[in-house]
Amino acid sequence: MGKGGLMRDLFDLPQHGEDPVEKTRAHVRRDLPKRFYKEAGTLAEEGGHAVVLDGRPIRTPAGSKLVVPHGAIAAAIAAEWAAQETVIDPGRMPLTRLANSALDAVAREADAVRGEIARYAGDDLLIYRAGNPRELVERQNLVWNPVIASAERRYSGRFTLAEGVIHVDQNAEMLTVIRDSLEAVEPLPLAALHVATTLTGSALLALALWHGELSGADAWHAAHVDEDWNMQLWGRDEEALERRAHRAAEFDAAVLVVEAMRPGAADE
Repeated sequence: MGKGGLMRDLFDLPQHGEDPVEKTRAHVRRDLPKRFYKEAGTLAEEGGHAVVLDGRPIRTPAGSKLVVPHGAIAAAIAAEWAAQETVIDPGRMPLTRLANSALDAVAREADAVRGEIARYAGDDLLIYRAGNPRELVERQNLVWNPVIASAERRYSGRFTLAEGVIHVDQNAEMLTVIRDSLEAVEPLPLAALHVATTLTGSALLALALWHGELSGADAWHAAHVDEDWNMQLWGRDEEALERRAHRAAEFDAAVLVVEAMRPGAADE
């Protein structure tokens, strides 16, 4: 198999409805290809920064040259490749997979991605609240209410909060404003926002991260208020913590992109 075929096979994107975490684990369970290069690095070129192996550009599964707009992101992707030892393990390369997704899928389907982020906002984790116990209600209010209030100011609307899991409709005009606010976002940070949204279950947390209102650590903590409460009450759930650690690596990759490319960030 040529190197292009290897990239398509190893870093193929999840299809609609597939769990990207489970897809990565499926890659890990099979035989992984051996490392075929000596050095990984970056090369500045028109339009951004290419990631190269032994001086040759990496290509995405669809055959595009892996070029990203920001030098620090390219360097981090190259570091993923440099960290591979005897085999290439996609489970340890979340930034590479994120960049592939941006170039091969999000660039072509940006409007659909914007729409999906807005739909998450309409059914957001932060909207559905516990009715009891009082301590959990207070913790949700403390962590989530400022994010809700900031989003309402930014998008000039109001969210209807709900107790329990019964669906409540949100202001359709505000959701349209949220979608439209993402029109100018480039494919790579848009892909990162989508990853942050799906991993946290909250577009509002991802958007707060994008606007510099939350750090990655604070957004991740906010996404796990309920889970942390349950573990405080019933004890550590090692299986849940293992799943969280795996997803945290994906989230951290998205955070790196968002922080490098959000409005007001320094260009490189």
